[in-house]
Amino acid sequence: MLAMLALSACSAAMDESARSPLPEGITAVLVQLRSDVAARQAQVEVHNAGDTSIRIGDVTVADPRLDGVASRVLDRESTLGPGGTVDFRIQLPEMACDVTEGTPSVRLTFVGQGADEVREGALPDALDVLGPMHERECRAQALAEAADVSIVSFTPSESGSPADLTLEIAPTGEDSARIVGVHDTNLLTFAGTQPVGYPIDIAVASGDTETTIVHLPLVPLRCDPHAVQEDKRGTVFTFDVEVEGEPGTVEIAAVEDVRGRILTWVANWCGFGPG
Repeated sequence: MLAMLALSACSAAMDESARSPLPEGITAVLVQLRSDVAARQAQVEVHNAGDTSIRIGDVTVADPRLDGVASRVLDRESTLGPGGTVDFRIQLPEMACDVTEGTPSVRLTFVGQGADEVREGALPDALDVLGPMHERECRAQALAEAADVSIVSFTPSESGSPADLTLEIAPTGEDSARIVGVHDTNLLTFAGTQPVGYPIDIAVASGDTETTIVHLPLVPLRCDPHAVQEDKRGTVFTFDVEVEGEPGTVEIAAVEDVRGRILTWVANWCGFGPG
């Protein structure tokens, strides 16, 4: 099934027509699981519809919207039998925010008895991973030019009372932006009368230098133990912002230490923690 052709180092500069396409019966698609998001990873799902086994080593993904190549996390070889499917986890690089459009492609290294062979093909983004991620992260970069918005501390509370999640907004003095509000997560909400999320409505302008501290009254949104035990996104907060006059959202995750304290607090607040 595979014509084992060694590619030279200059293959990266070859035009599309000169690159070796994926072998017949080998297809690939880009997916991302919830557990991949926090680590900025994704997976290349490769399916072997052929009638012979194949071995795959290196896996890389390229896209003009990526500032570099996404590479396989594990340095190993994997076998796909006939009809088999394997998900190859890749680490995504930072986004290239001077690029607005792109189409992902994948390179697979097929391991043979002699020389390995590199093949390349289009990589359908089945779950629309890269487009929204590029938009979100580039908006976050633009926001950072106006202000450093970060979760700086967490103070737990007794059951029935809101905890304090402290947000710091430190203007750079170089640009303007508005932090409109913050959404509930799948695990956490905010005390008060607001129907969804929590309003902030703080603007920073060019020349501003004074840091603003915002105290967010946090309470659990749910109290089922598996929500804490299996948490992946419960401490990743989505903020509504306006940057350069354009509305959108950015995600700000609690650092690992704060995340652990929040999850412990939820368990204690809900009555199933160690106390």
